[in-house]
Amino acid sequence: MNHLPLIIKREYLTKVRNKAFIVMTFVSPLIFIALFTVVGYLSQINSNTERTISVLDESGFFSESFENAEFLHYNFLNNVTLETAKKRVEEQNNYGLLHISKFDSIANAAKGIAFYSSESPSLSIIGTLESKIEKRLTNLNLESKNVDVAMINDAQVTIAINQENFSGKKSSKLDSLVKLIFGGAAGYLLFMFIIIYGNMIMRSVIEEKTSRIIEVIISSVKPIQLMLGKIIGTSLAGVTQFVIWLIVGGILMIIASLLFGIDFATMQTPQQEMMQQAIQNQDGTMELQNIILAFQNLPLLNLIIAFLLFFISGYLLYSSLYAAIGAAVDNETDTQQFMLPIIMPLVLAVYVGIFTVIEDPHGTISTIFSFIPLTSPVVMLMRIPFGVPLWQQVVSLLILIGTFIFTVWFAAKIYRVGILMYGKKPSYRELIKWIKY
Repeated sequence: MNHLPLIIKREYLTKVRNKAFIVMTFVSPLIFIALFTVVGYLSQINSNTERTISVLDESGFFSESFENAEFLHYNFLNNVTLETAKKRVEEQNNYGLLHISKFDSIANAAKGIAFYSSESPSLSIIGTLESKIEKRLTNLNLESKNVDVAMINDAQVTIAINQENFSGKKSSKLDSLVKLIFGGAAGYLLFMFIIIYGNMIMRSVIEEKTSRIIEVIISSVKPIQLMLGKIIGTSLAGVTQFVIWLIVGGILMIIASLLFGIDFATMQTPQQEMMQQAIQNQDGTMELQNIILAFQNLPLLNLIIAFLLFFISGYLLYSSLYAAIGAAVDNETDTQQFMLPIIMPLVLAVYVGIFTVIEDPHGTISTIFSFIPLTSPVVMLMRIPFGVPLWQQVVSLLILIGTFIFTVWFAAKIYRVGILMYGKKPSYRELIKWIKY
């Protein structure tokens, strides 16, 4: 008799009825949104703080370089010494003092520029000051060589290269950024899902093994059915929890945004900043149209199908390994020695995705790692938005599924012996012996 559906149902109901699971399902979004709200609120306060920077320009070349902004003001000091300027800035509780000493040549100018403050200055403010000074010194340098700066500025041209493949399909830099975000989100989501719910499966096996319930269950159920039922049931519970997180998190984010006036869109990742920069470089009237076009250019049907297949296959592959580890040990402390071989490929896949797929999605390294089963679920999901030939996706998926079947067999061997083994810390040599039983 096939007990698999009964085991899946039991595992699912046991998880979703667990008090800790229910509490974490509803408290986790609350904690995350509260955390983001606090960070967003503090960032907003910090960015809205008015700061005054005093400028002691002894060279006399920078009087027009520093213009007041909404929250950053410049106060020029004249006919005072550096020591007097320092005391005055400190007494007036200004943000800092920018001192530009006299220089005899542009090459020596940088040696005489310093910023004094009571606390470490913001990197963004220092970057802003450096940019303004560099621009002015560059212009001075050009003028000293009798170059017309205004003519150079007028001659500067900004372009956005139109991209088109040989079949006539057009794309743009914005397309690449949308693909990058989509692929990165898919790969990172799988990574987090494996880490969170793989550990849940492992702990579940350890708990049952410790309570000796497993001895009763195993008398009427095959170990491989028990392992698969536990993996699938826990996965369904995880999907349920994840959907609730999305719904509750979305509602809480809207409430927090309305109550505290926080714009969560301003809490940007570097990728979002790149996307915004690309958008700003477009013609203003074409922005929305370009974004819609970028999404339309995504192979959405291919992405959805591939995401489901690679996500499920990749998750099941890693879950079977987590279940095998749970069966091999008596407590969570003993799992550490077996976790590294599982975590390393996942971390490697994310790093390859971030540093290689983004730069060259069809390069040798990206292609190879998208066929290796332990890294392919993450790397292939990051590559697909950039257009991967269908045969590569099919071959990679078949290798992944084949490896999953082998891993289930391998894990079931360990599971079959390990769940009845107590009081002994297994080594890798011991695990190999269990496979031969």
